[in-house]
Amino acid sequence: MKRSAALTVLGLRVAYGAALIAVPDKMVKSWLGPANDPLRVSLRGLGAREIGIHTAGIVVLLTGGDVRPWLIVSIAGDLNDIAATAIGRSGLPEKSAVKTAAAAGGSAALTAAVLAAS
Repeated sequence: MKRSAALTVLGLRVAYGAALIAVPDKMVKSWLGPANDPLRVSLRGLGAREIGIHTAGIVVLLTGGDVRPWLIVSIAGDLNDIAATAIGRSGLPEKSAVKTAAAAGGSAALTAAVLAAS
C-alpha cells in the first residue's frame, strides 16, 4: 500500500468531519435538506466520528501499525450512510439517495482501492 495514498484518504475524511462540525448547513443541504438544531447535533456527531476514526488511522499509519482495520471501518461508515439515506429517502430532498450513493460510494471505492493495495 502506498502510505501517501492512505494518508491522503484519511486526511480528506478528517477534513470532511471538521467541515461537518464547522459548517453543517453548507455541507448537507442537498443531502438532508435545510439543517435545524436537532439535525446539526447529529451532523456534529457524524463529524466527530469522521475525525476520530480517521485521525486514529493516521496515527496508526504514522507509527507503523496496521491501518487496514481503520480503512475497513471507513468503508463501513460510507456503506452505512448509503443505506440510511436510501431507507429514509422519502423525507429527503429529491435525488438525495442518488447523490449520497455517488459521493459515499466513491469514497468507499477509493478507500477500498487503497486497502487492496495494502
